[in-house]
Amino acid sequence: MSLKRYLNRGKKDRDLAEEIESHIACEVDANLARGLSDVEARRQARLKFGNPLTVRERVWSYRSLPLMESTWRDLRHAWRSLRKTPGFTIVALLVIALGIGVNTAVFSVVNTVLLEPLPFPDSQSLVRMVLFTPQRALDRASVPEFNFWLHQNSVLREVAAYDTGGAGLNLTGGDHPQQIQGVHVTHDYFSLFNAPVIAGRTFTEAEDTLHGGNVVVLSYGLWKARFGGDPTIVGRNIQLDNTPYLVVGVIGRDFFSENPADVWIPYQFDLNSQDRAHYFTVAARLQPGVTVEQANAHLTVATDELRRAEPDALGPQNHYGVVSLQQSMVGDTRAPLLVLLGAVGLVLLIACANVANLQLARASARRREFATRAALGAGRWHIIRQLLAESLLLSLTGGLLGLFLGNAGVRLLLSVNIGGLPRLGEDGSGIALDMRVLLFTLGLSILTGILFGLVPAISASRRNLIAGLNESGSRTGTGFGRASFRSLLVVTEIALALVLVIGSSLLIRTYLKLQAVDPGFDTHETLTLAMSMSGSRFQASAPVDQIIRQGRERIKAIPGVAEAAVGNGLPLQGAFGMAFDVVGRPRGSAPFTGSAGYYSVSPGFFEAFKIPLLRGRTFTDHDDASASGVIIINEAMAKQFWPKGDPLRDRMQKAPGAGPAFAEPPRQIIGIVGNTLDGGFNQDAHPTMYIPLAQMPDGETALNSKVTPLWWIVRTHGDPHAVVAQVTSALREASSGLPVAHIRTMEEVDYLQLARQRFNTLLLTVFGASGLLLAAVGIYGLMAFSVEQRTQELGIRMALGAQTSQLRNMVLGEGMVLIAVGVMLGIGAAFWLSRFLAGLLFGVKAWDPVAFLVTPLLLSSVALAATWIPDVRATKVDPITALRFE
Repeated sequence: MSLKRYLNRGKKDRDLAEEIESHIACEVDANLARGLSDVEARRQARLKFGNPLTVRERVWSYRSLPLMESTWRDLRHAWRSLRKTPGFTIVALLVIALGIGVNTAVFSVVNTVLLEPLPFPDSQSLVRMVLFTPQRALDRASVPEFNFWLHQNSVLREVAAYDTGGAGLNLTGGDHPQQIQGVHVTHDYFSLFNAPVIAGRTFTEAEDTLHGGNVVVLSYGLWKARFGGDPTIVGRNIQLDNTPYLVVGVIGRDFFSENPADVWIPYQFDLNSQDRAHYFTVAARLQPGVTVEQANAHLTVATDELRRAEPDALGPQNHYGVVSLQQSMVGDTRAPLLVLLGAVGLVLLIACANVANLQLARASARRREFATRAALGAGRWHIIRQLLAESLLLSLTGGLLGLFLGNAGVRLLLSVNIGGLPRLGEDGSGIALDMRVLLFTLGLSILTGILFGLVPAISASRRNLIAGLNESGSRTGTGFGRASFRSLLVVTEIALALVLVIGSSLLIRTYLKLQAVDPGFDTHETLTLAMSMSGSRFQASAPVDQIIRQGRERIKAIPGVAEAAVGNGLPLQGAFGMAFDVVGRPRGSAPFTGSAGYYSVSPGFFEAFKIPLLRGRTFTDHDDASASGVIIINEAMAKQFWPKGDPLRDRMQKAPGAGPAFAEPPRQIIGIVGNTLDGGFNQDAHPTMYIPLAQMPDGETALNSKVTPLWWIVRTHGDPHAVVAQVTSALREASSGLPVAHIRTMEEVDYLQLARQRFNTLLLTVFGASGLLLAAVGIYGLMAFSVEQRTQELGIRMALGAQTSQLRNMVLGEGMVLIAVGVMLGIGAAFWLSRFLAGLLFGVKAWDPVAFLVTPLLLSSVALAATWIPDVRATKVDPITALRFE
């Protein structure tokens, strides 16, 4: 019988009934024709065909699917059985929904970040170019390196460069200038990522050459928001930084851009440039049939050839290669997400142990039912099948609830804190309830149902029939073997919860350690604003310096402002790298030459951030273009490169050999300032140098204006937000109308820096607390059930003279034995598993004594409290009532 026919059995049964009645009617007519009376004719017809209902049942039995029929019957029986025990059903459903819900929530994030393919055709062939150094893989490139990649066409195709749009652009030409995100790209960028063009076209190769003209491609969002979706926008000019740009195309709404963009502008590289500053990204596709390993082998050989031809191009231990674009975008988020997935797996296991314990207790209460069923002929497999049907019905219903719970929970959580995770979109909008998540939840539900249902079902099917029938209805005693299994479940719960809580406490301590780290500057009462200087007006240092001087004067005149300064970057956001030589020292001989981070800053920068001056002096307004070149280094640089000497007696050559854009005379070191943690709170301070903005070479200023905005820093005497309107107005006046963006306090920048650690800590704290709560509920349930089952025994003991304290110690001792065993097993497991957290810890060892001592004490206290309540009940047993308990 086909499944379709089986599912339409109601209609088929009605058709069969009509057919039987038709045959009977024909037989009646034949009998009447033979001269029988009407009654006799009908009787003879019934005798010939038999009972129609019996016939239909026989036909149905012949046509039925036995497995489907029995499964359906078991599910109906399970539904009726669960309805009879609403308390158990509700508690079990809540526990399962919680366990599956948190797993679904975390898997949704893992699916979006790690598993979901990039939204590009043949995304597996997309790679990002990197420079492998002994310390790490750098995914930023310079123009000479981009030129190198372009020539590797035996393994690469569609090589494209693009930046982050960091400097921003000013959309002018209207009453309200607007700072927008303008990403520079090479012409292959759009074909590489298969960008959908809904109007016009993308850049031609000619437009992407040096002096190829001012052309721009609009994003769908800007096209709609600023130009109202005008279909005639293509072919018209818009004003960017007061310069006309010809709109050549509009990209569709569904295009996923790694770096969000309002407009795209051609890079127009000078491929003969020797500028080795790393300020953009290069991606490409592998040639058909080429793997990442083959490409890397080829590029290693090509790197050696380049090094032989240009010995100064890169270090002796560095070489070029590729990594998968998806792997590169995921970055260092893989390990934390897998740890979170493991943590919620532990929560689910604890939940399963709890429900299994409930199932065992319920099975004990149904001993007579099972014994009666067995006496009536039900086999052991039949009983197991029915109990499994109950557990599967529970787990599938709980899984459905968990699916909605997890989906709502993850969106709520990500709307509060997205944790800096890539590919999730704004407020987690990129998370989708796709087929992979649905299959995961379904598989988890079935696995959960089997996990907590199989052992109770097998245990219940081993009932002693005679003993079961002899038990009274009120006595729901438990066999020792099953009590041992429940004890094993509780021990497992405690051990799992301990692993979870220890892992959570390690990350909580890590977060607290990170929060306690001194970043080297004062984040309080400091406002930051970004101003794009990307226009043609700012290709030299003088006009930029003029705006800075005027802006600082106007801002410092605002009541409540203590200091104002400018830099090409902010602490905690990372600095550009720059090579240097110490004048008079042999070049290439460490420690007198090397590379360091660098900031170009205005006077007042150190005062605005309260970065301490350790020696010498800071910059003043006299350190302008007409003065001798000066430079300030930080303490880490002084210690690393002048371990014994005095840096203030030396001069430095910044960016030696980096090309004419950086060419300048040596600079005198005039000061040493304290370290700031530019690489993040979990990184040591890097060597860093500071250069006056007014003394920057014009070529370097032009480059900086293209890749990074100017960051205004305003220190106030109170709430920084109170002066936002006055500061922005002052800056508009000083800059002739340039807009500002990214207005944040430095405390908000600091908050974002720890967003991921905060996200991980929050989740693991919730999971740890859930595990602890479930374990407490589990041990309470076991002890309460044990006391109830032993009511008669306790009554007899009291009747025979046992003291209350003796009974309390007996019950309490049994609970403490379980707790002690669970704690010991949990500590051992936590020691083994905590090594996987080592990469996520800061200032805390994987075997942190505080976590491994305090956490077991905490969990033991909670478990002891869960044991204490049944223990008190045990001491209040009335001997007379207990003896009547039978």
